[in-house]
Amino acid sequence: MTGDQAKMGMDFKNGVLVAVEEWNNKGGVLGKKIEMRISDDQHDPKQAVSVANKMVNDGVVGVIGHFNSNCSIPASDVYNRAGIPMITPASTNPRLTEKGYKNVFRVCGRDDQQGRVASDFVINYLKLKEIAVLHDKTTYGQGLADEFRKFIGDKVKVVYYGGIIQGDKDFKMVLTAIKNKNPKLVFFGGIYPEAGLLVREASEIGLDAKFMSGDGTIDPKFIEIAGAPAAEGTYLTFSPDPKNIPSAKGFIDKYQSRYGEIGPYSIYAYDAANIMLTAIKEANSTEGVSIIDKLHSIEFNGAIGKIRFDSKGDVTVAPYVVWITKGGKFEEYWKP
Repeated sequence: MTGDQAKMGMDFKNGVLVAVEEWNNKGGVLGKKIEMRISDDQHDPKQAVSVANKMVNDGVVGVIGHFNSNCSIPASDVYNRAGIPMITPASTNPRLTEKGYKNVFRVCGRDDQQGRVASDFVINYLKLKEIAVLHDKTTYGQGLADEFRKFIGDKVKVVYYGGIIQGDKDFKMVLTAIKNKNPKLVFFGGIYPEAGLLVREASEIGLDAKFMSGDGTIDPKFIEIAGAPAAEGTYLTFSPDPKNIPSAKGFIDKYQSRYGEIGPYSIYAYDAANIMLTAIKEANSTEGVSIIDKLHSIEFNGAIGKIRFDSKGDVTVAPYVVWITKGGKFEEYWKP
């Protein structure tokens, strides 16, 4: 809710607010109005654990969050011990649902899924021979970069692999080292504040390589930080545009009338909240074990389409596509 990624937090909050308002306008759930408790983990794992403990002590019934994988993973330990269901709209690191916790769910895909799509694009569409791989050393960023590199295998030569520090403001030294290796593409695992700076500074030093990243970059702030000319033609992996999904129209219209343009994960937060509340209603209980069992068994018709969780808490279908930055906006570009 604060700091350099606060935009994503506000997108989350607003998406959940739309869902809660809709339910409360119909009387709430189990005869009671729904109350939101909003906390700020500042994308800090230690703060995320503190937030999780506070949520448990406050007696919350379910959690929508967290945003970053490096926060969701340690927070999930706390929620699991308390038997509280959590649904993250955006944490994509595979380790989150590989821990065997029955209470953990996500409505987004996983980094091994988008890493595979990104590698297919580089190998089979761009047909590049030499690339660089960079990450921000976080659970999400390095996790995505490593999945991408794994699927690249020996089909493309990785001439540079390294990390940067999240929060730094000058990446020209590492970009110069990359430039000296002459890659045709730089793949970055990380979030839009650093991605924007990397693209801007790469342009400034004359690094002539395409830029590609993941879902953490698809926000207008990326283009604002990079500058539209430098951002032009950059690629990223994300799920299909919800504006092309008929079931999403009602949510998009309502959200935009209240808060302006939807964020990348606003609709996922909205669906996550609706799934949680539907499970509470169908379980006819606020007991964690009953809600968790219901979450594992229901098929939900969400704004982004049908959602069903597998035994790990992952969605059974997670389509990823490649987007391109064009004319100062993001648009779908390639499907595997």
